[in-house]
Amino acid sequence: MDVIPAEFEVLDKRFAGVGGDKQVERIYRGCRWAEGPAYFAAGRYLVWSDIPNDRMLRWDEMTGNVGPFRTPAGYTNGHTIDRQGRLVSCEHGNRRVSRTEHDGSITVVADRWEGKRFNSPNDVVVKSDGSIWFTDPAYGIDSDYEGHQAESEIGNDQVYRVDPATGEVTAVADDFVRPNGLAFSLDESQLYVVDTREKHLRVFDVVGGSLRNSRVFAECSGGSFDGIRLDTAGRIWAAVHEGVHCFDPDGTLIGKLKLPEKTSNLVFGGLKRNWLFMTATSSVYAIMTNVRGA
Repeated sequence: MDVIPAEFEVLDKRFAGVGGDKQVERIYRGCRWAEGPAYFAAGRYLVWSDIPNDRMLRWDEMTGNVGPFRTPAGYTNGHTIDRQGRLVSCEHGNRRVSRTEHDGSITVVADRWEGKRFNSPNDVVVKSDGSIWFTDPAYGIDSDYEGHQAESEIGNDQVYRVDPATGEVTAVADDFVRPNGLAFSLDESQLYVVDTREKHLRVFDVVGGSLRNSRVFAECSGGSFDGIRLDTAGRIWAAVHEGVHCFDPDGTLIGKLKLPEKTSNLVFGGLKRNWLFMTATSSVYAIMTNVRGA
């Protein structure tokens, strides 16, 4: 582990006091493209994807050791933890969303829409009612680097919902260029979805199992958006090329945390959910903050 100075930039007084430690810890380096961090509170460990190397890695908070979690891993990208403490994963290689059960077995959550294989599911979130929402851009079939090169069967990059009772897959948004990170608002009345190619973050009203009233929430001023998470105040933390951007719920960019590598995703973890873990190109970074993840 090595450390670098923490470069917090306050752009608005609402970000004052939101920072944290004076240094950022690099807890691992050696990935080709690190993505999809997920924190297991029960075991106090972090899991993430190293997509081109087709592996998932695990960092133990107690020892600081890093080892393999799963390899091969189906070229996994984004992950989340459901309400039962199970890992839900987006697999580029197998073009599906899967769930790792408590006994280690893998259940296929969804692999098709209207009989057609997905492109390469990218990022995923689970709503409190058990429904699973995920994005499906074509990164994993564009080449063999992050999956297996293939033609899209669907012909579009969409956002989907999996019904918790029936398993039915519904397309809830079909007008994205490259949908990516997504997260619900604190009360789950809204869904934020990144369009990486368009370099903006959109927000929708959630009406039952559908999305309404699409509008642009924020434009990216630091490259492109990727993964996103919320804290307990409803602020949106977004991974961008230059690090992490923090937005007030009204859409104002209020602060930044600069990192030396292009940042792909992030998650809050630790006993108090005040550790911010960030995957960034070849490395995984961590910093203790003054806020708690939602």
